[in-house]
Amino acid sequence: MIRGYGVFCDADRYFYDTPHRLWSGSGADDGRGPVFEAARRPVPEGWQSHRAGDWLALRPVEPRLPDQGWKIHVSACLDNAESVLGRVWDYCVARGVSFKFVPTRYLLHNRNAKYADRGGSGKFITVYPADDGECASVAAGLDALVGGEPGPYVLSDVRWNAGPVHLRYGSFTRRHCYDKHGDAVPALENAEGVLVPDHRGPVFRLPEWVPVPDFLRPHLEARGAVDVTGLPYDIERALHFSNGGGVYAGRDRRTGESVVLKEARPHAGLAADGADAVRRLEQERTALERLAGLPCTPEVKDAFTLGDHHFLVMEYIEGKPLNSFFARRHPLVEADPAPDALRDYGRWAMRVHGLVSEAVRAVHERGIVFNDLHLFNIMVAEDESSVVLLDFEAARDAGQDSRQTVANPGFVAPRGRRGFDVDLYALACLRIALLLPLTSVLAMDRSKVRHLAEEAARVFPEAREFLEAGVTEILRDPDDGTGAPPAATGVHGPYLPAEPGDWPRGRDSMVRAILASASPDREDRCFPGDIAQFTTVGGGLSFGYGTAGVLYALAESGAPRCPEAEEWLLRHSKEPDSGFPPGFFDGLSGLSWVLRRLGYGQPSLALAELVLAQPWEGLGPGLHSGTAGIGLALDSLAADTGDPEAAAGALRCAELAVHGFLGAPPERRRAGLLYGGAGVALLCLRLYERTGDTGLLDSAERALRADLDRCVTSAFGTLQVDEGWRTMPYLGAGSVGVGIVLDDYLEHRADEEFERARPEIAGAARSGFYAQPGLFRGLAGMVLYLSRTTAPGTGAGDVHRQVDALSRYAMRYRGHLAFPGEQLMRLSMDLSTGTAGCLLALTAARGAPAQLPFLPPLRRTQSRATAMARNKEEKKNE
Repeated sequence: MIRGYGVFCDADRYFYDTPHRLWSGSGADDGRGPVFEAARRPVPEGWQSHRAGDWLALRPVEPRLPDQGWKIHVSACLDNAESVLGRVWDYCVARGVSFKFVPTRYLLHNRNAKYADRGGSGKFITVYPADDGECASVAAGLDALVGGEPGPYVLSDVRWNAGPVHLRYGSFTRRHCYDKHGDAVPALENAEGVLVPDHRGPVFRLPEWVPVPDFLRPHLEARGAVDVTGLPYDIERALHFSNGGGVYAGRDRRTGESVVLKEARPHAGLAADGADAVRRLEQERTALERLAGLPCTPEVKDAFTLGDHHFLVMEYIEGKPLNSFFARRHPLVEADPAPDALRDYGRWAMRVHGLVSEAVRAVHERGIVFNDLHLFNIMVAEDESSVVLLDFEAARDAGQDSRQTVANPGFVAPRGRRGFDVDLYALACLRIALLLPLTSVLAMDRSKVRHLAEEAARVFPEAREFLEAGVTEILRDPDDGTGAPPAATGVHGPYLPAEPGDWPRGRDSMVRAILASASPDREDRCFPGDIAQFTTVGGGLSFGYGTAGVLYALAESGAPRCPEAEEWLLRHSKEPDSGFPPGFFDGLSGLSWVLRRLGYGQPSLALAELVLAQPWEGLGPGLHSGTAGIGLALDSLAADTGDPEAAAGALRCAELAVHGFLGAPPERRRAGLLYGGAGVALLCLRLYERTGDTGLLDSAERALRADLDRCVTSAFGTLQVDEGWRTMPYLGAGSVGVGIVLDDYLEHRADEEFERARPEIAGAARSGFYAQPGLFRGLAGMVLYLSRTTAPGTGAGDVHRQVDALSRYAMRYRGHLAFPGEQLMRLSMDLSTGTAGCLLALTAARGAPAQLPFLPPLRRTQSRATAMARNKEEKKNE
């Protein structure tokens, strides 16, 4: 699971939504817990307040703040937050000092939860002094008021004395610049007056031009006073980080034995019941000591405290986590697995499940509930003859009859489950996940499990009874305690209202789902999509994640117009917010392009003028948010209108994109369609077609070759982008995105290396399984690519097989066909991750002229043999 998605699941059962929407701004309860009393106070006379995300901010009507400086963070625990906030409020209001705070217990819990952003952990109240002198006095004054109160250490800051007051230098106002990848990030002004990134990670970083003020020196020195030199352990590498602390591989200096050291930060890494990492580490030690001697659990070696961080030292377990075996063993990673391979894997999965069941049974016999069983917490021995269960921080005595408080989204039990039943549910999910790892969707609708089991049994028929046992266990308690509709244990007939490939029924059902999800009364979005709608300026409007992309997909599929959504987009794009990026998938140029295609010429032109007026030098070169995407949008505008300024802007973008990509060191280049050389090449190709400038064709070749240099050939003969720790086949940042532009390049100039790469890239699009359905990081992108490519070895059969495979992911929403988004925990309707992207790909698969922007159907006006001969003749004449 990518961290950050979990917190966007609480506000809505079916869609990702921002957690602060649970607080209406009034009342003593936000539906998840109490609202702090200070959040319900009237605004003091002479002050003003406003809400911004998780924060409620207060400042004098005439504030006297600089753009940046030393800011103060005050942390707190759930139990003392009310008291700490009340005292800080009174102190700041009496002195006219601006501040903001998290207004509810639920939002504070989220900020300090186990998988919360480590850079923002602990930040409960932020205070903005007017200058260094006021900062020193306010920090000292707040320390006198609340010093010594318990609260998480703010990792990005320097702690004042024993806390909970912390300080860091940063921006006070909303300013942005672009980092080394061209992504928009919060900004500071350096000594030369240039905006540079304001780093907000989990480490204190003082900008090089900012001196350490005298009042902070003793606290900074105290921060560096604690080290690990006195420990009898060498820490060799980090295995994992969470907001609760790290897990490290190490070695005992006294014995040479390999060990694991698990760290717990006090008051941080909260579970659902409010237990912090230290308390859970104590629970883990208690459980493991009770399980001592079992071959399926690690042995405790030691425990100690360093500073105020607690550590548990455990036996190092050799082997591989069970989740890694999917890529290593599962036959569906191939396009056409042999029947023997499918049969052997099915038998292996059932045997491994038996080993895990025996391990869980042994733990239960000692009176312990594991409470957090999933693919990542099971270590398989190298010879695959045994398993060891890891991570017992959620374990409980069975007599406590407690519910689950920490869980992987693909294995989380219904709220009504208690004790051993929690583990039995996880074991049932494991039956499905070992064969088809899509169980995260069950958090939305447990009745989907029957469909998953049917899909898995089609591939692994010998496992049908094994899978049915899992279905029975998962559905045996229809009341999950959430108040949501119960799982449909007695439903017969097909789960899906229509199959994705059943045209036009599938299309019409998806369109109805998209329209049924619309919320034009909201200001932040019209259609639900990825969490990027809430984490980027204008995300709810954007082509990639918002309304613009959905409207585009609807139009391409032949669906009727949606006037309400079009009006929403026009209204909200008329005066874009400050900081709205200029990019195509995330910003203004994408909005302009879509509005013009929908027939709104003047609003489109107004946005294009804003894009032309912005400086582009700091942007990255990519198609998603950089100069390649802007250049393509401007080139399209110039072609439609003859606008010379747009045409010149497109050529300028090409210069910047080519220099920004090819001029960067290879280790800083990203690969693929959205962020890499393929997107740069696409701009160069489209401009070459308009201008005939062969230099642009040369630049496209170099950019594509750079992307191919980042690719490796897998054990199955497929070409994928190598990201160092994984390989990527996908349309957005993988090899298929490179391949889709290679096809266009080869229509203009032959290249033997590019021709050799095409069938290997096509192989990456023919795999039997992908983790997600989405357009840019999932199966839908493969469908779109295969529907368009002329790569050798591809054909209609590949398209049909992948279209059929999309049904594995499909869900029901209000009786209509929809698809889950990134991480599969909630549905999405957007283009990049959800139903709109699947709709676009399926439309293309039907032979309709549906397309991604700037990637029209291939012309195929000449044979490749003719092109190769022409290219050789050109080279001979050079």
